[in-house]
Amino acid sequence: MRCPYEKTEDGFERQFGVNHLGHFLLTNLLLDKLKNSQPSRIITVSSIAHERGEIEFDDLNCEKNYDKSFAYSDSKLANVLFTHELNKRLKDTGVTANCLHPGIVKTFIGRHTGLHNSYFSMSILGPIFWMFVKTPKQGAQTSIECAINKDFEHVSGKYFKDCKIITCDPKGCDDEVAEKLWKVSEQMVGLTTTDINENIKQETS
Repeated sequence: MRCPYEKTEDGFERQFGVNHLGHFLLTNLLLDKLKNSQPSRIITVSSIAHERGEIEFDDLNCEKNYDKSFAYSDSKLANVLFTHELNKRLKDTGVTANCLHPGIVKTFIGRHTGLHNSYFSMSILGPIFWMFVKTPKQGAQTSIECAINKDFEHVSGKYFKDCKIITCDPKGCDDEVAEKLWKVSEQMVGLTTTDINENIKQETS
């Protein structure tokens, strides 16, 4: 989360690679098994940060410009768009797909944020901040609800917060962007062989 600019071993900007492409590839590799063992549920952990995100198709690896905060938000928006498109592709398969905001949780994920890297913030503001965040157990509750609550067995394509369905940012429901992101993601992880740059040029021209 909000880490310095790095690339994965496969050459992807780390936050986009870990938060979106890894989820995307694993889910696609498991789809046949999920369909054969339905009813099945796919749950993707996104974040309220998706509201600040944008999908810049001409710079998904942030090689032209990198802001660690916006890169995180972009990857979380990708999670929501992935769920939106996946839900459409799973229609009538017995497999559901939902995503969620777990809340602000007290874990080491925020080690690159300003709060963790400032002695003043940690010593003065930290004790106050931690009073309002969730414990890991509390932060896991929405994921657990989505996974086992019988009331959600046939719910799909939704965004959850605090164990309830809420409305995600309109950018997370953009059919055109979601479909394009799916196609580009397929190419990036090697599920298709079409040239990525050529495809993007054709779709944006």
